[in-house]
Amino acid sequence: MPPSPPPGPLVTIDRVYAAREVAAELGIDVLVVTPGSDLRHLCGYSAHAMERLTALVVPRRAEPFLVVPRLEAPMVTASPAGELGLEVLAWDETDDPFALVARTATARLGSAPARVAVGSRTWAEHALGVQRALPGSALELAAPVLDRLRMVKTPAEVAELAAAGAAIDRVHARMGEWLRVGRTEAEVGADIAAAILAEGHVGVDFTIVGSGPNGASPHHELSGRVVADGDLVVVDIGGETATGYRSDCTRTYAVGRAPGAEVGEWYGVLQEAQRAATAAVRPGVPAESIDAAAREVIAGAGWGEYFIHRTGHGIGLDTHEAPYIVAGNELPLTPGMAFSVEPGIYLPGRCGARIEDIVVCTEDGVTTLNDGPRDLVVLAG
Repeated sequence: MPPSPPPGPLVTIDRVYAAREVAAELGIDVLVVTPGSDLRHLCGYSAHAMERLTALVVPRRAEPFLVVPRLEAPMVTASPAGELGLEVLAWDETDDPFALVARTATARLGSAPARVAVGSRTWAEHALGVQRALPGSALELAAPVLDRLRMVKTPAEVAELAAAGAAIDRVHARMGEWLRVGRTEAEVGADIAAAILAEGHVGVDFTIVGSGPNGASPHHELSGRVVADGDLVVVDIGGETATGYRSDCTRTYAVGRAPGAEVGEWYGVLQEAQRAATAAVRPGVPAESIDAAAREVIAGAGWGEYFIHRTGHGIGLDTHEAPYIVAGNELPLTPGMAFSVEPGIYLPGRCGARIEDIVVCTEDGVTTLNDGPRDLVVLAG
């Protein structure tokens, strides 16, 4: 069997042109994309968000351009964006960058834009600055354009997510080094954070260590609670790799004494729900049907009221991005979509459990990017 071809570059100018085409299809005249994951996705420039305006401006049927503070122009050249051939318009401290955006976009369009779209996480002062500079335009969100492009990962992006998944798997495989009776959640979390960096990430996004009753809070913050003998502990961890792609994986552990028969029963239901949801992933299936596959198993076993969140979220340059795996989302899955499958059962005041993997929809089904055990792992006290 011949070797697989290399996945190719992460960022090319085609991404910017694809955004322009989708915007035109939707009747949007200008996209204004400021620092954040949308900007990094489109042109590879990971700019720092600040009061000075940096923006990729994509006019309909015209050449895109970058507006940047002059003092940061060398950073654009040094970034992947510097290899894309984008025109860079540098502005000085006494200039009005919003007027520069408006003037240049209007000239390239041949008339003032009627519809201007900004990123969902654009700072309000930047969005309002664009609106003031183009008073006759309607301001809206660029999510219908950018989410549509970002949801479907390229082979290169899938390779980055797979590397991130393998790195976070290595952290979970070491959990017995830190998760022990008598240690606080905060102490365990600090060790996990150090391991996230040691195992191949450049940043720690989150460390959730929910022990005993704290495990019933899905987004529990680290606390001074001491891990006790017999506790169930939910460990949800993730980080950022050098290319900006994210990991996110949850496993549940029993510390010290093995859990009783009731826990074993409902944890087995949770495992079956996670398997069923993963197996349901294939092209053309609505996103909500993956949620339904997990929920039907849990509800059918009598635990439905304790599954209190959606089954999953997309992942890429953000830990949470489209598509969302939730009831009401009828979006058909497409090969290249990457998202979590993470059903949970949470018993208030007692304990909780969650199993989470990142999966990718493929031409013929699904690939799972996490490979650690999904059983309830018992760690020595």
